[in-house]
Order: sequence, then structure tokens, then C-alpha cells
Amino acid sequence: MALGGPIAVGLLMGCSPALDWREVRPEGTAVVAMLPCKPSASSRTVQLAGYPVRLSMLACKADGTTWALAAADVAEPGRVGAALEALRESTRANLQGQVIEAAAVAVRGATPHAAQVRVRVGGRKQDGSPASAQFIVFSHGTQVFQAIAMGSRWPEPAAETFFESLRVGS
Repeated sequence: MALGGPIAVGLLMGCSPALDWREVRPEGTAVVAMLPCKPSASSRTVQLAGYPVRLSMLACKADGTTWALAAADVAEPGRVGAALEALRESTRANLQGQVIEAAAVAVRGATPHAAQVRVRVGGRKQDGSPASAQFIVFSHGTQVFQAIAMGSRWPEPAAETFFESLRVGS
């Protein structure tokens, strides 16, 4: 029997010794994702689009890539677009980089919004070494999310498995 498409990629990634895929759901959200390693949880208050919000993150490192899913509730629907733009810009600025590619994206079950996008950024880490990131910013109600894969190279095809796993709801 021949395997093809996303199912084959998912099965192959699941067999990789460096990647141990597991389903995660950030506390207090309806978002589900597959991460290739056991994440640690953290949270802190940050300024996002001019407002203080509690940003929670599940993150881990596997195969030379940091994988993370961040979530924040911006409390008012009118703040969602600016918050998504702020998440996007902060990642570009943190890498002192440039956007290589940006395209509209639809995450299953997410609230549709014009600022939801998948982005590739090339830049540098704090130590000056090359870095690249792929990420998606999206929302559900007043909650905003960023799913990111960041490392010294593009983590293909594992990034596809990660991003395709994103969904809101069961």
C-alpha cells in the first residue's frame, strides 16, 4: 500500500527519533496543536498593541528547532487585529530580520480575520548567528495565538506537520 500526502508526512515525522509528536492544548483555550517534543509552560504579562495582557506559552526544543504556541486574551474584539500585527512584528524585530514570505492563512475553527497570516522571517539570533522562523498568527474570539518554529534552518517538513495540526475545538 502506497502512502502519500500529509498522512505519510505525519507518519514519517512520528517515527523520527528526534521528534516525539504529542497533542497539546494551552490552558484556558480551545486551540489544539501537535508539538514534536514535551513542552514546558510559562506565562508573563507583556504589552501587546499598547495593552497589558497575560501571554502564556507552551514551548520545547527538538532537532535544533524551538517550537512554541503562545496565547493571550486581548479582552475586546476591536483589539484583535492590532494584537495579531504586534505578534507578527515582534517576531521579525526579535530576529532583526526581514519577512521573506507572508500569506493569508485559515486555521481550522479559528475566527476569520484579515490579519491572520503565515510568515517566514530570516534574520539573526542575539549572538549574531543566522536564524529563521516560520509562524502563524490567528485568533479565536478575543484570544490571539502565535504558533512558531524557529531555528538556524527551515524545519521542513516537520513545520508542515506542526502548522497543519493547528485547530480550534475538539
